[in-house]
Amino acid sequence: MSIFLSASQSDRTANAALPQNADKQSTAVPRDGKQPQAAQSADNSDDENHLATNPTPLLLGPGDDIEITVYGAPDLSGRARINETGNITMPLIGYVRLAGLSTSEAEAAIEAQLRQNKIVNDPQVSIYAKDFTSSGISVAGEVGKPGFYSVLGPHRLFDVLQLAGGITERASNTVTISHRGETDSNTLTISKNPAEMAANNVELRPGDTVVVPRAGIVYVLGEVTRPGGYVLNATGGVTIMQVVAAAGGPTHLAAYGKTTILHRTPAGFQEEKLDLKKLLHGKAADISLKTDDIVYVPTSGLKSTLNASALIGAAGTSALYRLPY
Repeated sequence: MSIFLSASQSDRTANAALPQNADKQSTAVPRDGKQPQAAQSADNSDDENHLATNPTPLLLGPGDDIEITVYGAPDLSGRARINETGNITMPLIGYVRLAGLSTSEAEAAIEAQLRQNKIVNDPQVSIYAKDFTSSGISVAGEVGKPGFYSVLGPHRLFDVLQLAGGITERASNTVTISHRGETDSNTLTISKNPAEMAANNVELRPGDTVVVPRAGIVYVLGEVTRPGGYVLNATGGVTIMQVVAAAGGPTHLAAYGKTTILHRTPAGFQEEKLDLKKLLHGKAADISLKTDDIVYVPTSGLKSTLNASALIGAAGTSALYRLPY
């Protein structure tokens, strides 16, 4: 059974008679033929404002929940979810493929099907996407709440990181962004410099994946002013002098000559003895540290010091700080 609906012919005639863009047509042009300065500025800014005024539309995909309204035909209206093949099913017309279309394109596709099947003579369809589950952004790595975030409209990097609970204390100061369907990725630095922060707060696209990697950490334990783990920046390397200075230097109870370094290797931790006093006085070369290395400054007067297993356990529960360089 077909349902024939049509707009009033007189209504269409009346609408056609209405002047279009009346305000634009009434703009006066000076006798010298030159455009007013304001108009010239507007024309010159067209290209610059194109992205802002014409953002990339969100595309429908499998799993998206939509509300379809066919004006004047409530029996054809209703809620639908796009299935795994990218289609929805509508009364009287069956399957309509919507995956990969914007909402306006999907409206046109349904209108065409209604018109082709002679279900509605002059169809007017409206689609409201209640949930763009296929067009969200994935956030992984060192954030408070990793997961998939369904977002409507353009979102910037820091907004999405905030949605994901912010970065953790173990996070690197870099973020990697990859776009759906592209093999290359983009790595940005999370800087404390306001200008760099603004420049790196890029706009994300539906389907993007944001990964915040875990930073490398070196540990300074024992008799230093602020023992703990020190998070490395993207530049990576740090020396014993730098990390001991960041830890506030040795305390007056430190046994400088019994300082121990545990280096992580593929075969496990290897122990290296160091006279920290010679290093601090420039009588020994500084030593570079790598991720997970542990520097232990024991207490003077103690006959025994912590063994490797105890140091590794202490490092796992220590407070974390970010290096200032």
